[in-house]
Amino acid sequence: MKVAIIDYGAGNIKSIQFAFARLDINAILTKDKDLISAADKVIFPGVGEASSAMNMLKKSKLNDLIPNLKQPVLGICLGMQLMCEYTEEGNTKGLGIFNTKIKRFSKRVKVPQMGWNTITNLKSELFKGLNTSPYMYSVHSFYAECCNEMIASTHYDISYASALQKDNFYGVQFHPEKSSTAGEQILKNFIAL
Repeated sequence: MKVAIIDYGAGNIKSIQFAFARLDINAILTKDKDLISAADKVIFPGVGEASSAMNMLKKSKLNDLIPNLKQPVLGICLGMQLMCEYTEEGNTKGLGIFNTKIKRFSKRVKVPQMGWNTITNLKSELFKGLNTSPYMYSVHSFYAECCNEMIASTHYDISYASALQKDNFYGVQFHPEKSSTAGEQILKNFIAL
């Protein structure tokens, strides 16, 4: 099993690598387009600011590669947000894989949303073996609007899409690599796709 983690300078990469190591999988961190294209599974991570992250993707031409990948791809946090059409963060055009926009939480709530929250309305094999509303760990100030590609939702100020799926592309707003046994199950399910 070859798992590639896309290296574009934005990310909390070590925790993702450790999570796969616990599953006895050596996930390689790479920006090599051939290695990414040849991988069985691809992780598109991200922690940081959207416009600078998109600029880094463009510099390495990964913005052209990612939407054309054919194997299962999992976007995590900012990675998922960049897979959407547009984000208010830095007024940034995304990769357009998911047909939704990323908005900032209102001033009614503390941002970033940091800590544990439930995901509900689970509609994907990605969540096989989980209870109906597992807790996941999140750190984010922006959220994906609910849309047809939503496979899980979360409530924080409003209900938003905490997971998305379209064809071979999956995205999660939360951090499965930091979400204990439930998050580990999601990574196992992704590997099993």
